[in-house]
Parts: sequence; C-alpha cells; structure tokens
Amino acid sequence: MSNRVVHFEIQADDPERAAKFYRDVFGWTIEKWDSPDMEYWMVMTAEKDSKEPGINGGLLRRPCPAPAPAQGTNCYVCTVQVDDFDAIATKIETAGGIVALPKFSLAGMAWQGYFLDTEGNTFGLHQVMEQKA
Repeated sequence: MSNRVVHFEIQADDPERAAKFYRDVFGWTIEKWDSPDMEYWMVMTAEKDSKEPGINGGLLRRPCPAPAPAQGTNCYVCTVQVDDFDAIATKIETAGGIVALPKFSLAGMAWQGYFLDTEGNTFGLHQVMEQKA
C-alpha cells in the first residue's frame, strides 16, 4: 500500500439538500448508508468498476458551524488509507499533528479516525479490517 488518498467527505448543514445539489450538478449517486450509529451518505462519483481516475466519498451532517464566508478555506476532508492505523497515528502525533476524532470502528469494515495537521487542516485515516473467513 502506498498511503494514498482514497476517500473524501463533504460536511453539510442539510445533508439531503447537499446530496440533491451534487446529484443535480455532477450526476453523482448518493445514497444514505443504513447505520443505526451514524447519519451518513455514500457518494459514488463514477460507476463501481469505472477505470476513470478519481475517488468516491461520503456526506455527513456538519458537527459544528462552518467558517464565516471570508474566513478562509472551507473544504472537503480527505482520508488516507493505511496498513497500520496505530503506527501512522503515532507518526502524526510525533510530527506535531493532533487527534481530532479518535479511532473508531465502521461497522466491522474498517478503522477510521481524524487528525489535524500542524496547520489545523483536518484529514482522516482509514485501515481496512481483516475479514474473517
């Protein structure tokens, strides 16, 4: 694995409105993920087996107010897929990054967590869980 960005997230005050916007503008397929633990929509920017370059993502309710319009960059959160979440988390903290949202399980599928870099930018880490045979 090469520590590539594999997922983006769009935060929204009104996820249904945001989903409609992205469907209407880009033709993305956006479906609500059936989870009792979190309100989340999966965003597919291309067909499942597409060979086009790009990544898919998610959409979720914004957990806090958005920055003021002229305050600075308000952008998507990118997630990096890693082989060893804990080892990379240690490297992040050693390099001056901080935990924004601690490691948590995504329904037995993967480990996820969020960090702030030294400039205050948010990014995610994602480690796919080994599937039991």
